[in-house]
This record gives sequence, C-alpha cells and structure tokens, in this order.
Amino acid sequence: MTIAARTSTPTVWLCVPTYNERENVARMAACVLDVFASADLDGHLLIIDDGSPDGTGRIADALSAQHERVHVLHRTSKGGIGPAYRDGFAHALANRADLVLEMDCDFSHDPAAIPVLVAAAEHADLVLGSRYVPGGHVEDWGLLRRAISRGGSLYAQVILGIPVRDLTGGFKCFRRRVLESIPIDEVAAAGYGFQIEMTYRAHLLGFSVLEVPITFTDRVEGSSKMSRRIVLEAMGLVPRLRWTLGRRRP
Repeated sequence: MTIAARTSTPTVWLCVPTYNERENVARMAACVLDVFASADLDGHLLIIDDGSPDGTGRIADALSAQHERVHVLHRTSKGGIGPAYRDGFAHALANRADLVLEMDCDFSHDPAAIPVLVAAAEHADLVLGSRYVPGGHVEDWGLLRRAISRGGSLYAQVILGIPVRDLTGGFKCFRRRVLESIPIDEVAAAGYGFQIEMTYRAHLLGFSVLEVPITFTDRVEGSSKMSRRIVLEAMGLVPRLRWTLGRRRP
C-alpha cells in the first residue's frame, strides 16, 4: 500500500465505534463537525455501528445523508471495539487518510481536543490523549474505578516495559504509516486490550509515541460497555503480548 504524502493540511479521519448510543451520536457528530470547521481541518467522521438495536445506525445514516463529511459503516452484531476499529481503519486508509483518530462516542473524550492530537502528530507517529501524564485528569469517577483504570495501565506498562503511562486509553491519533505497518488482522483483542496491543506494536516497530494530557469525563447519557470480561481479557493479553511480540523485538 502506498504511503500518502504528508502535507500541511493532512486529511483526517476520526473513527467512532457505536453500540446503543442514540442519545449521543447526533450531538457528537455536530460537535466534531464544528471542531473540524473551526480548526480548518480536512476532517471526516466515520461512525462504525455494531448493529445497535436502539436505532443508532439509522440516526447515523440520517446524519451521513445531511453531511458529506459524515460516513457510516454498518456491522451486523456487537463484536467489540477491536473489530470495529480494524474495519474503520481499513476504510479510512482506503479513502486516503493521512491521520486516523479514534475516540469514544459518549463524550468521555472531548472533541475539542482533536486539533491538539492532530498538531502533536507533526512530531510523533502515534499520539495518545493521556489521563496519566502531568496535566491529564479523570473526572466523575469513584476511587474503585480510578484504581482499576490506573492499575491496569501500570500493570501493562511494567510487564511490557514500555514508557507509556496511559496504555488503556482510547483517544488516539495514528499517522498512516503506523497503521500500514501493523499487521492489523493479527490484532485479535475485542475489548480495551486492543488499545494496549496497538500501542505496543507501534512501539516495537520503532514508531515514536507521544502522550498529550486530556481530561476524561464519565459519560452522562447511555450505559458503559465496560465489563468484567473485558477487564480479564486485557489482563490475560498483556503477558501474552510480552511473550510473543516482545521476543521478536528487533
């Protein structure tokens, strides 16, 4: 696949997976389009819906019909963020994206921070919106959830031996060449282990990783997709990554 030339105004594709986000998807799309316009970004929003029974996909289709920069991928069933992002990344690359971003649809990630990640990508191959670097914050979480999230990132950081403080975060910006270099079909994690693995693979391939501080705010509308199964999947994935990928490190 040919790497697209870098320009002063890169083409940006933002991938947002959805499942039962009817309360958020239209408002999110409006906010993202406003950010694209105000920051003068050549931006496209890709909504990846996993067959939401609440009608999220139909709302997304209506948004796409109204706005040429809103696009929709329909998946037939709830498969997790990993498979959704794999499909979304492939679609963005096929449509000549220079930068591919990912973020949640529930406003836990502030769309206003998109230009910050895009600007930082001038200096790094992978930019992470980080809760755990100086200036980063988490709001509206109890002590238990903070401990699970921070502990999970520390656990992955120590076992993988990677100098990244927020390995489980889902607000990211990839340069095109990173996604073209990672064998995406080998990234099998369905839950938030996908975030850990993508960053680890980029690090092992020698790409530069930069964390920029963000404020993470708990969702107001809809319900969280986090579950015990997702946490256990990520915990088991980390030592497997260290054993399989780490041994192949150049």
